[in-house]
Amino acid sequence: MPGIYIHVPFCESRCAYCDFYSTTLMSHRSAYVAIVCRELQLRLPELQGAPIETIYLGGGTPSTLTIEELSSILTSLRNFHLSSFNFQLTEITLEANPDDLTEEYVQGLRTLPFNRVSIGIQSFHDRTLRLVGRRHTAQEAIEAVHRCQRMGLTNISIDLMYGLPGETLDDWAYSLDQAIALGVPHISAYHLTYEEGTRLWRMKEQGIVSPIDEEQSIRAFELLREKLLAAGYEHYEISNFALPGYHSRHNSSYWQGTPYLGIGPGAHSYNGTDRRWNLTDLPAYLATPSGEDVPHEVEHLTTEERYDERIITELRTARGIDLTCLLADFGERYHTHCLRCATPYINRAQLVHTADNHLRLTPESIFISDAVMRDLLY
Repeated sequence: MPGIYIHVPFCESRCAYCDFYSTTLMSHRSAYVAIVCRELQLRLPELQGAPIETIYLGGGTPSTLTIEELSSILTSLRNFHLSSFNFQLTEITLEANPDDLTEEYVQGLRTLPFNRVSIGIQSFHDRTLRLVGRRHTAQEAIEAVHRCQRMGLTNISIDLMYGLPGETLDDWAYSLDQAIALGVPHISAYHLTYEEGTRLWRMKEQGIVSPIDEEQSIRAFELLREKLLAAGYEHYEISNFALPGYHSRHNSSYWQGTPYLGIGPGAHSYNGTDRRWNLTDLPAYLATPSGEDVPHEVEHLTTEERYDERIITELRTARGIDLTCLLADFGERYHTHCLRCATPYINRAQLVHTADNHLRLTPESIFISDAVMRDLLY
């Protein structure tokens, strides 16, 4: 069943590492909400009445929207969807910054259908948080999680980053221990990348900060797996760990090739054959005339491109590539190509061809997954 992603581009300030589309023009929030509601009204028929399984508000910083603005968006979804829509049976996620999750704000969220919150913490070291431009402190992050738990919003995911400037393995181990101690059911952990054009990339170019070496990166990833697996988390996707029953249903739909609708400037959509993306241009988005679609582009995916996407998304998961479905969906030529390219990795125990006819990365090869994926592409 399809999901809906709504991109909220507003941030109080930009983090040094972030290259997602965002703006600090907070005064445009109310106009943005109005156009989002109009885009939903225009585009929900694309789902052809199929029941919506998940809704995800990402950004940017969705928690910069007021409770009233969030309510307007969710009310539009309920009003415009063509078939019955039961919020109680849907995973509805809000991305949030810890410092936005005040007592009053969390109380407001509890009046809305949100049943999951994803909190961007990144680190439990204040010096690191300041360096990368985060607005919160480690203690504020801990208090935000406890506040949500105390008020009944317990389906919580937190984001962490490793490989941050100046971070030691002991620092990373401490952040992991703090995350585990919070008792949240989902943890996403991403290795820092220096994206060109970001403030952190410029700091690297100027010699202010330096990337960590490959050996430390590998050891940090090993620490991540060791600690979270020992704490009972399942490593179900390269960057994602969850307690049993708490996998992200929305993000899992991306990795399984499920269609989804993307709303808001910069949001992507996928219907199984075509990929669409709204332009990363808030002024143009806000200037969309009533009754017209927002500025966007569409790409029709070839068979080769759809096969490549299948390889990249499924190999990221613990489930791996379903070779039976690959054969059924793409035919013998692509199936043979995949197995032929996978054979050297199978022989080196970097891929496993399982009894249920899946190709999976071994734990030791997850860190070289990009290279494995490249070799399996058509």
